[in-house]
Amino acid sequence: MISQELNDKITRVGSGTPAGNLLRHYWQPAALVEELHASLPVAVNLLGERLALFRNDLGHWVLTARKTRSDEPIVYYPNADQIQILDDRPIYPAVEKNGVIFAYLNDSDPPDFPNFDCFRADESHVFAFKGLWECNWLQALEIGIDPAHASFLHRFLSDENAEDHYGKQFRDKVIQTNIPITHVLREYHCPEIDVEETNYGLKITALRHMNNGTTHVRITNQIFPEAICIPLSQEMTITQWHVPIDDENCYWYAMFTSFGEPINKQLMHAQRLKEHELPTYAPKKNRLNNYGYDPLEQKTQTYTGMGMDINVHDQWAVEGMGAIQDRTREHLGRSDKAIIRYRRILRKAIKALEMGDRTALPMHNNDQIKSIVGPLSNDTIALTDDWSGVSHRADLKRRAACSWDASIL
Repeated sequence: MISQELNDKITRVGSGTPAGNLLRHYWQPAALVEELHASLPVAVNLLGERLALFRNDLGHWVLTARKTRSDEPIVYYPNADQIQILDDRPIYPAVEKNGVIFAYLNDSDPPDFPNFDCFRADESHVFAFKGLWECNWLQALEIGIDPAHASFLHRFLSDENAEDHYGKQFRDKVIQTNIPITHVLREYHCPEIDVEETNYGLKITALRHMNNGTTHVRITNQIFPEAICIPLSQEMTITQWHVPIDDENCYWYAMFTSFGEPINKQLMHAQRLKEHELPTYAPKKNRLNNYGYDPLEQKTQTYTGMGMDINVHDQWAVEGMGAIQDRTREHLGRSDKAIIRYRRILRKAIKALEMGDRTALPMHNNDQIKSIVGPLSNDTIALTDDWSGVSHRADLKRRAACSWDASIL
């Protein structure tokens, strides 16, 4: 458990707050390209600020403050003809990266982008989407760096037809095997967890030791300050940011990256629109309809009884903690290794910034940042005494066959 003072320090994101100042030193997803319309301004609610995204006279996307009503809901998005841009306010730079507009809400020089797969893959091989969660950004992130929760929260009581896995997490088979990932997570639910600090954040390895001297190896990553990179399937990874709208609401922005065939974006978009409302990207299942809970489904199909979309499971879990999780009452255990390590890095970065040392922040050395590639993120089954080598070789094999430059040497 931690003190209320520290909980406030690492969660609240308004201008002048410790965590808010830190996040303003990193590029933040601000909008999907699909939300943009010609040169018309688009409303953006980010880090407690009401902003407008538009093209300047040079044709570059920029962000600045917009006029709002005092009673305007934080997730309210007015039409372009209703947006009033305020004069004499800071202008923030914005850039497009494979379907996402990233913005830098600071007057300092922004860092370069790392050479992550989601940024360097061909546009045809990346699909971007987002979704609204009514909770603080930190608890949204922390569920994504907990490898143990997948065996319980996302437990499927039977395995689906592998032909229907496209675009869905935990539906594919493990790389180079005929074993459904749902089976592995269900039957081997107590992983051994290893956490390694990296130049981008954390590499998180979950080992589920199986029969006959084999081990299921699942490698995921925490990308500082608020992103994760995890496997979706044999071909795809997800790089996902948990972006504060304000202290009590956030968006997850996901970039799906394919190492195989070009992504069927029409299909993946249709899949996600079944679960989300536009223009807010709010989930159709939410606390008002009990997240679609069905007791018969819970008895026969899923652990939660809340449908087959695992985003709904995560949404229920993180929103159920309250708008801002009360960490004064928590008791972290052995499976929370990554969460504990991440919070140490977060607190260290906040302190460095308070001391005026930007160079101590992760991924802020532009001489080194382009050398940050990947990161490795996959599911494999290996002989237990060579699990690390097998996982690494599987990643290299996938990269070598890729049509875009996915090399990491």
